[in-house]
Amino acid sequence: MKRMLFSAAVALALSAAAANQPNVIVILADDMGSGDIRALNPDSAIPTPNLDRLSAEGATFTAAHSGSAVCTPTRYGLVTGRYCWRSRLKKGVLNGYSGHLIEPERFTIADLFRSKGYATACFGKWHLGMDLPMSGKNKLDLAGKVENGPLANGFDRFYGITASLDFPPYVFICDDKIDAPAVERKPSRRFPEFLRAGETGTNFEHENVQDQLVETTTAFIREKAAAGEPFFIYLPLPSPHKPVLPAGRFRGKSAIGPYGDYVMQTDGSVGEVLKAVRESGIDENTMIVYTSDNGSFMFRLDAPECPPQMPADSNNPKNGSDHKSDPTIQGFNSASHRANLNYRGTKADIFEGGHRVPFLVRIPGTVEGGRRISSTISLVDILATCADLLGAEVPDGAAEDSFSFLPLLTGEGTHERAPVVAHSVNGCFALYSGPWKFIATKGSGGRTLPKSTPFEKPYQLYDLSNDIVERNNLIDAHPELAQRLENELMAMIGSALQKPAIP
Repeated sequence: MKRMLFSAAVALALSAAAANQPNVIVILADDMGSGDIRALNPDSAIPTPNLDRLSAEGATFTAAHSGSAVCTPTRYGLVTGRYCWRSRLKKGVLNGYSGHLIEPERFTIADLFRSKGYATACFGKWHLGMDLPMSGKNKLDLAGKVENGPLANGFDRFYGITASLDFPPYVFICDDKIDAPAVERKPSRRFPEFLRAGETGTNFEHENVQDQLVETTTAFIREKAAAGEPFFIYLPLPSPHKPVLPAGRFRGKSAIGPYGDYVMQTDGSVGEVLKAVRESGIDENTMIVYTSDNGSFMFRLDAPECPPQMPADSNNPKNGSDHKSDPTIQGFNSASHRANLNYRGTKADIFEGGHRVPFLVRIPGTVEGGRRISSTISLVDILATCADLLGAEVPDGAAEDSFSFLPLLTGEGTHERAPVVAHSVNGCFALYSGPWKFIATKGSGGRTLPKSTPFEKPYQLYDLSNDIVERNNLIDAHPELAQRLENELMAMIGSALQKPAIP
């Protein structure tokens, strides 16, 4: 038995689109904050014309959350429709040599599209583990075959990197082969050109990686459009995550340092995808989703939660300096730029700055342009929404945390989902229920102050309708509400926490 994910009203509204098998492109930025996009932050110091266009021509979700405040677990949730804390990864992220995380039997978003006859491709940063051929510790066997990567998870094509662009091995993987004639060991580099030392392909230049991924993507779009073949593309970009290494044509363009330049390149990459779709004549039959895996890593230096000692890969700001005046500083003062808007915290935190992310959806002819949607959603919901769009079924037991937000886009039917759960880098939880946010720890669970560990009391309770900056903890004022939300959270996560974690 399988469960249907779409309502009759939505199915009727989308019958024409489903008959035409709409193409779907999901673009996932790496560490982009909501304040980086002018459509979300009119005061942003960074021009983002292509993302602004997506917002103007589609819907903008203002309460979208990544499943986690860091890379790997969010990607697991997007690809599987399942929170990563249900897997063996309970905190942190994988590295570039890590083995596969997605369980072999797990149903994925690529499996969904493949079941409907789509060509499926992933171009970019995988960061979900794959079993690399090795000839020794952290030493690749260039002639070997990659196992349990994207091709084993429903994708017909893959071209990309194993993890973040600051994690070795620095090589491209083409389908299930390592695309490097040879490797050499490169030294580490400091922020903003932050790189860990490690194996590097002799044909691999960090500054060119994003362009190569986008060129591969646009070529695939044109190829499939010319053949009249429906496609699904998952495009997890490596930017603007560290290393902050924008291509030469973007350097100095933002006037606020390399981070702003790299955001501009991210926007330009989206523009290239939009151009390929338009020039291929498939603009009216292509759904585009743009979001980020978590908030920006750039600290707000004048916020009270910013640690007095900056991370090891950044210098301490002095005399009011920030990234705008000194590129080696990992953060901005509010007057220069607010990468995470006014949200508290940063990437890795359980606070809003960690996982409240930009989320733009364009479906010409289906979604009215310029809409703002305040309903709380999660990136795990993308899989169920795509199933709705296609009129597809998902096997029982799969994508159990994914709920379709298509009714919010079409205005047809009702949107009902379980409370959204968020997760920090060290495994702290938050639960969203209406305007309320319950946090099962006393601090950030991440990088900003006060730091804390999972289930460390006193807990936190915020009314986000009146306190989006999370400054007024109401845990003592509403003990019964707090207890109810705590019970609800524990009922959702209790059994998952008993499962063995990655050592």
